[in-house]
Amino acid sequence: MTAVFVHGVPETTEVWRRLRGHLDRDSVAVPLPGFGTPWPDSFGATKEEYADWLTAWLRDVPGPVDLVGHDWGAFLVYRIATASGIPLRSWTADVMCGLHQEYEWHEVARYWQTPGVGEEVVRQMIADKGATASTLRERGVPEQDVGEMTSHIDELMGRSILGLYRSAVPNLSDWASDVPTAAPGLVLLPENDASDNRAQAGEIAGRVSAEFRVLPGCGHFWMLDDPEGTAKVLTTFWDSVGS
Repeated sequence: MTAVFVHGVPETTEVWRRLRGHLDRDSVAVPLPGFGTPWPDSFGATKEEYADWLTAWLRDVPGPVDLVGHDWGAFLVYRIATASGIPLRSWTADVMCGLHQEYEWHEVARYWQTPGVGEEVVRQMIADKGATASTLRERGVPEQDVGEMTSHIDELMGRSILGLYRSAVPNLSDWASDVPTAAPGLVLLPENDASDNRAQAGEIAGRVSAEFRVLPGCGHFWMLDDPEGTAKVLTTFWDSVGS
């Protein structure tokens, strides 16, 4: 069995390193195009293109697969679980509120979605790494991880972020499903994640018959806040799934 981890924005595979170190099993972190890796030819960075890319990438992973996603990685995991045909052993995702028809993007996301404004925000993110680091701290990135995360933000990552968010207006409710997934699912709700909405996330979990788990004391970057504890949460869920 292989645990496959999909990161979010503005992250790279590094965000999963400490959590993966607490797992007693094979695991791999997906290098999404544009986030520390180049784009494939003719890539436009829309949500559909990322979902198609991840679907193709997963076909080469030895199964059975336990798929885990965070932030934009969570949306991609949900899409794989509900619409790709990839056989999964299980799936886990946070911020499922983004799939709710009433979800409203946070302020920075709306800037990214605005032509001209988004480009300027990205330019500033790259040009003033000190200010970007401060913003990441405000969003809950632990101090020991801020420098590493900031160092990877570049022009290509910026273009990737703009492509993703501009393909998800007004939200990702067009990806929402009312059919239980073939593989067992777990929706995570970090207790201190200001960007999540418990009621909306819970409704999405119920639509696909996924379990719902609050992560006490954790924020949006739960895998950095408590890598050992969240590794145990995942392991407990995987053990409950069986073979």
